[in-house]
Amino acid sequence: MTYKEKIDKSRLPAHVAIIMDGNGRWAKQRGYDRIVGHQNGVTSVRETTEAAAEIGIKYLTLYAFSTENWGRPKQEVDALMELLVGTIEKETPTLNKNNVRLLAIGDLARLPEGAEKKLRNCLKQTENNTGLSLVLALSYSSRWEITAAVKAMCQEVKAGSLNPDDISDETVSSHLNTCNMPDPDLLIRTSGELRISNFLLWQLAYTELYFTETHWPDFRKENFYQAIYEYQQRERRFGKQSEQLTTENGEPKNNL
Repeated sequence: MTYKEKIDKSRLPAHVAIIMDGNGRWAKQRGYDRIVGHQNGVTSVRETTEAAAEIGIKYLTLYAFSTENWGRPKQEVDALMELLVGTIEKETPTLNKNNVRLLAIGDLARLPEGAEKKLRNCLKQTENNTGLSLVLALSYSSRWEITAAVKAMCQEVKAGSLNPDDISDETVSSHLNTCNMPDPDLLIRTSGELRISNFLLWQLAYTELYFTETHWPDFRKENFYQAIYEYQQRERRFGKQSEQLTTENGEPKNNL
């Protein structure tokens, strides 16, 4: 039986986030330039998006380019930008065909002017799709996002439209890039690294973490389904005790 067949579709995570790690190491192991790893990672993006759509995941967020990545050698950054935008443009008709809505979070104004224009055009073309929401984190870091949210709230306090005493978790969440989507239920990181890398730090408060040794260019549908299956084997307590996870009528509550 495949992992896809083992999945209980009545208990799917609504939002899955992925740190797509290992492109450079995959290329190095094969004697290629790093960009070759990124190029091969495009296949993994396509397969994972298809896998998520096939089983009914609502949101899939991919960490495509961090604010820290701007510090990489210019040649690699330029090649990455060209690859990212070129791939997005090429895949947009397929996204529309499959009813996938493309979204983006991050400091998009920092993208090269041509890249930002093409990206926003692709976002516009898919905005009415109602299936899977594919979210690209581009020029994104969680500290940048939280800092921007704090600045926005400070401006509202200064303008008198926000009372500091009224600021709550919900207030902060409403000022984040992800304000219109649920927090991730599951975070997947490939390539064996055991860290979060400045990604969705606020949103991951109670997210289940899944790490795999597989490098991103080798990540395929069955790898994704395995992560979903293993997620479904966990008990999510959100700070409570197992004994508290019951419904009002005393029956065991869905662990997810």
